[in-house]
Amino acid sequence: MPRAASPRVAVSVIVEHDAWREAIAEPAPLLRRAAGAALAQARRVRRWRATVAPSVAVALIDDRAIRKLNRTYRGKDKPTNVLSFPAGEAPDGKGKTRSLGDVAIALGTVKREARAQGKTVDDHVAHLMVHAVLHLLGYDHEADPDAEEMEALERKALAALGIADPYGAK
Repeated sequence: MPRAASPRVAVSVIVEHDAWREAIAEPAPLLRRAAGAALAQARRVRRWRATVAPSVAVALIDDRAIRKLNRTYRGKDKPTNVLSFPAGEAPDGKGKTRSLGDVAIALGTVKREARAQGKTVDDHVAHLMVHAVLHLLGYDHEADPDAEEMEALERKALAALGIADPYGAK
């Protein structure tokens, strides 16, 4: 059975930490595919519908910058792998893009986690982008049922991208 095409999503990428250019040669296509896969899964469970193309802004930063963001916005004084900042409700305009929000991904943490988990940086970044986009759509993982729903969507999105299940068999 052929798979449905992933929704079009505009992804703008700001590389704020030059080491990203060595880690991933072309991050925009990877991030766009991952965002599209997340949106496709959310659409399948009727959690996301839009009449216009969504957009996401991604900042590729270092651990120091994400630590500052994490401290400022979450009260946690430590680096993390990814943060998402939903745009909130915005009116859809005919023929325009609608911002879902912003995402920040920290290279140092990503590289450490990828190495510890035995995966490539590209695959880990794709997973984090899927995860972040689902957060932008309102999913969370604070309670077990919510975490299970979100992880199931992540697994399906990553499988559509040809990426192994990051959570292992459950």
